[in-house]
Amino acid sequence: QVQLVESGGGLVQPGGSLRLSCVASGSIGSVYAMGWYRQAPGKQRELVARITSGGSTNYADSVKGRFTISRDNAKNTVYLQMNSLKPEDTAVYYCSAEGLLLTLRDFISFGQGTQVTVSS
Repeated sequence: QVQLVESGGGLVQPGGSLRLSCVASGSIGSVYAMGWYRQAPGKQRELVARITSGGSTNYADSVKGRFTISRDNAKNTVYLQMNSLKPEDTAVYYCSAEGLLLTLRDFISFGQGTQVTVSS
């Protein structure tokens, strides 16, 4: 079992910044990639950013240049620095992790989500 715990969401004005954090724990052998998804009301969940253990990153076009993903491999922790936030960034943000359990089975897990609201 893998548990992901997010923190850092909240209410921010347009143009403001927030930093999300997520820690993975449990029967983890190795974590290949971690990332962030988001789901706005009435919309499908979408990938925001993803980072591999080697540091390769990919971003949704809508957040390029504004959001930065980073991770601490030793702590199985991933961060999402969000700058120049817009109302359309309002969503529940979910942390994700992909890797191998101690049993050598693959896993993909998601956190419970943290609300980000961008509004004046």
